[in-house]
Amino acid sequence: MEYDFLALGSGIAGLTFALNAAPHGSVAILTKKQRSESNTNYAQGGIAAALGADDSWELHLHDTLTAGAGLCARDAVEVLVREGPRLVHWLIEQGAQFDRNPDGSLALGKEGGHSRNRIVHAADHTGYEIERTLLIAARKTPNISILEHYQALDLLLEGGVCVGVRVLDTLTGDLFDIRARAVLLATGGCGQVYLHTSNPLIATGDGIAMAWRAGATIANMEFIQFHPTTLYHTDAPSFLISEAVRGEGGILKRRDGYRFMPDYDPRAELAPRDIVARAIDAELKKTGDPCVYLDITHLDPDFIKRRFPTIYQTCLQYGIDITREPIPVVPAAHYTCGGVWTDLDGRTTIPRLYACGEVAYTGVHGANRLASNSLLEALVFSERAARHATTRLDEPPPQPKPSCLTVRLTPPAPAAHKDDRAENWDAMRLSIRQTMQRQVGIVRTVARLHDAHRTLQAAAAQIETAYRQSPPTVESCEARNLAACALLITASALARHESRGLHYVLDYPQPREELAACPTLLMPL
Repeated sequence: MEYDFLALGSGIAGLTFALNAAPHGSVAILTKKQRSESNTNYAQGGIAAALGADDSWELHLHDTLTAGAGLCARDAVEVLVREGPRLVHWLIEQGAQFDRNPDGSLALGKEGGHSRNRIVHAADHTGYEIERTLLIAARKTPNISILEHYQALDLLLEGGVCVGVRVLDTLTGDLFDIRARAVLLATGGCGQVYLHTSNPLIATGDGIAMAWRAGATIANMEFIQFHPTTLYHTDAPSFLISEAVRGEGGILKRRDGYRFMPDYDPRAELAPRDIVARAIDAELKKTGDPCVYLDITHLDPDFIKRRFPTIYQTCLQYGIDITREPIPVVPAAHYTCGGVWTDLDGRTTIPRLYACGEVAYTGVHGANRLASNSLLEALVFSERAARHATTRLDEPPPQPKPSCLTVRLTPPAPAAHKDDRAENWDAMRLSIRQTMQRQVGIVRTVARLHDAHRTLQAAAAQIETAYRQSPPTVESCEARNLAACALLITASALARHESRGLHYVLDYPQPREELAACPTLLMPL
């Protein structure tokens, strides 16, 4: 198959890119599941933009830089906050139905780290509403084809230029190539690399791993955001309890009823996510309890049901009436702040290869993502990527500025001997996730990171051996990609000898001034 433009991923980044590229040529959107299955679809809280009368892009810039703990790229953040409001209005023009006040103005919520009410939302299923809107728009666009049930295996390079992707038809097992003049990675993050995650099963870091194997620069993989509050229930899969619950007045308590967040930060429950997640982690280690509790029972029950219908109904399925009892919660891996390095137009270091959304590192999030900036980042930079791909495709690829933290790392080579256990893909995947959860989690030590790195190197080599000697399957591809992402995270964490934002190491508990504005760059040898 041949197209002018190819987007890998059917979330907000892939769809926005496709809709903006379609007037200039044929577009294919590739997804390994159904078209609506994406991280976008699970985003509850909302999309941040300076739209309120008391707000400005300068204030949004300040809040984002503060949350990023000295590691944001200011030029990227300025692009985000300046262009964001226009693109939120573009979503509305496409048909997105966001919550409004009685006077017809947008109802703007407030979340941790924001100094103003600026969260545009559709109850507690904002991502679903955006996904619905953009899929309808894509279906109405003749130049766009959505190809479902195709697993991307590796990027195709000719003379160092990306010309397409090798894919697996997951329904038939057939292998073939899809070629395109420009390829966009919009594959989401790698939350499934951890045992506890708010991410869907598809979030296996495919785009990051493929880009690394192709020789692209990867950045800041040590900064994995753990969402402080996912539902804790023995019978329930990981389910996100939105940041907006705390934004509306939710209070975190221990089992004995003690409100602990004021002990950790004057902003209490509205502190940035990394602070809240570490506080919960500390309380759980202190008490030995399996969870803490998020209490909104002091709010009006009708308001709770109207504002958080999905959370209310889901918790009710597990016997928890959130209007009458607190919600048991634990932190879980939520967002990959690093990814494939890009410039302000979504370009990677490989010609004709772009990356947008959670798969990408634009520099916006720094050491910690400000709540509800993720959908905005995907929206803003995918539009810019489409504009570049349709007007200036043949420009030489960009290169990152030199950083004081540069790691030279090659993808895993096959092991000397095949280990048949590696073909038990589910078991290998579980082993990687357990290693990451135990040794590369919210609070880290250098010793545990070294142990994890050795374990993961051996696992990745065995997986690579088995992968090359067997016909590819979804299970083998995802295990291979998870192993790659686990190594990237661990190598990045070992390189940063400080604690900053989401990366907290007991051996180096303080940030180092000389490492501010120094992203961790992972480059091929």
